[in-house]
Amino acid sequence: MEVAQQDVLTAPEEKAGIELSGSAALLEALLVEGVDTIFGYPGGAIMPIYDALYDYKEKLNHILVRHEQGGIHAGQGYARSSGKVGVVFATSGPGATNLVTGLADAQIDSTPLVCITGQVFAHLLGTDAFQETDVINITTPVTKWNYQVTDAEEIPEAIAKAFYIARTGRPGPVLIDITKNAQIQKFNFKGYTPCNHIRSYRPKPIVRPQFIEQAAKVINEAKKPFILWGQGVLLGSAEQEFKAFVEKSGIPAAWTILGAGAIPTDHPLNVGMLGMHGNYGPNVLTNECDVLIAIGMRFDDRVTGRLDKYAKQAKVIHLDIDPAEIDKNVKTHVPVWGDCKETLPLLTNLVEAKQHTEWLAKFNEFTRQEVEAVIDAELHPTSGEMTMGEVVDQLNNLTNGDAIIVTDVGQHQMVGCRYAKFNKTRSNITSGGLGTMGFALPAAIGAKFGAQESTVVAIIGDGGFQMTLQELGTIMQSGVDVKIIILNNRFLGMVRQWQELFNERRYSFVDIQSPDFVQVAKGYGIAGKCIKEREELQSSLKEMLDHKGSFLLEVFVTKENNVFPMVPQGCSVSEIRLK
Repeated sequence: MEVAQQDVLTAPEEKAGIELSGSAALLEALLVEGVDTIFGYPGGAIMPIYDALYDYKEKLNHILVRHEQGGIHAGQGYARSSGKVGVVFATSGPGATNLVTGLADAQIDSTPLVCITGQVFAHLLGTDAFQETDVINITTPVTKWNYQVTDAEEIPEAIAKAFYIARTGRPGPVLIDITKNAQIQKFNFKGYTPCNHIRSYRPKPIVRPQFIEQAAKVINEAKKPFILWGQGVLLGSAEQEFKAFVEKSGIPAAWTILGAGAIPTDHPLNVGMLGMHGNYGPNVLTNECDVLIAIGMRFDDRVTGRLDKYAKQAKVIHLDIDPAEIDKNVKTHVPVWGDCKETLPLLTNLVEAKQHTEWLAKFNEFTRQEVEAVIDAELHPTSGEMTMGEVVDQLNNLTNGDAIIVTDVGQHQMVGCRYAKFNKTRSNITSGGLGTMGFALPAAIGAKFGAQESTVVAIIGDGGFQMTLQELGTIMQSGVDVKIIILNNRFLGMVRQWQELFNERRYSFVDIQSPDFVQVAKGYGIAGKCIKEREELQSSLKEMLDHKGSFLLEVFVTKENNVFPMVPQGCSVSEIRLK
């Protein structure tokens, strides 16, 4: 991954040896790093950078968002769909603090970002100057690295380190805070050289062949092995290597929500989604397998349920680029440190070609039970109000599983991840670890800029949509083509589900009123439609997809439908409920 990224970078810019402002040097650095799109919002402390950007409009596409949180979520969407580093600009004070939620989201979901914030003049630092905040200390817990620049001559090296750290190893967000004097100051620009080494930073651990050999031996002896894969496969661009390992070993494989798409949904060894609202078989059989092979995933609590009852019978093999994740939550029998793009082929060479026919049949039997108990009623209801699942199912029929699906957070997120078909890599974009409501609309905007040839569909709840709906203005001004589906159940649905199941239906402040979303979209010049009848669904989805430009489709769905299966909090994954 690191080598591939270095290959696309060009030599130092031709402007080497001339006098440039810090702001111009920053923009020259972005060009060498291959940046084509910036999401941002100007302000006083970053104004010199925006003034310099005026002369780079033909080379750098700046998207004016309506809120800095929208900007950083757009940067995340861009990074997730393109595989490149997302770039975000914000001013000091509230501009910088408005990035914090997105930084935390990107940090926990390993999304590569470089955020540039303006800061007050260096001589004013610590004086409580207008719009001054200590952005370095505020963002330290939610960034992979951050740094404050007070002298223009530091800018090229700081930016080079920022991109290198953001994209290598386990990716993550980096923030560079640049004081206003450093933006204005001119200096002898000696060119820009991308970074490929930092003495104190080792992005990838050394691969230890003895552990690869141990892992292969355990796998070859297994009777009921089970693969769990996460986003690390996608971040390592190891989809082909992963597919080769799965197919040679013949082992059933299940995914975390951020790992979806590494192999197609319909692959015969893809047995479904893990976790609290995952599929029945993968959860139950986690506690029956004899070997558990975790690849690029971190054993999040939403996947494991109760750790003291999680896969205690299994030998655990954990492949991860981040040594801190191994043994953090689940004790590992064989640790395999390294980039899975490197480790998986080594492991594949040593595993025996097998077909675990009887073991796979157990997963298929659990799938049959889940279809009868849950899936048929959710995807093919014959009466009553529409369900979220049938909307997603009809969307599958029209997109053939080739669209990029961006979900917000809540019931619709779980339904979207469960039932959408993901036939392409990087096609499922959602807020995983942080669970950020308001993520989907701006992230979908960024995803479209990152994958302009793909159809991008945002699936959002009526609650989450109202957190960032101002980004409809970004759609209006930029002309980006995003399809928006609002699944409106007139509730904060996931909280309501918990209150129904565990708080005796004491619905405390989850009944949410919403505006006329179609009229709101119309105010931003975006076409829209609202439907309440099943007979309108297929034709309306087709109308949305065929429309040239963005389109908002509001679908009224049943108010009190619950997402099942479900692992209740505090329970084992094998205690998953079908109803």
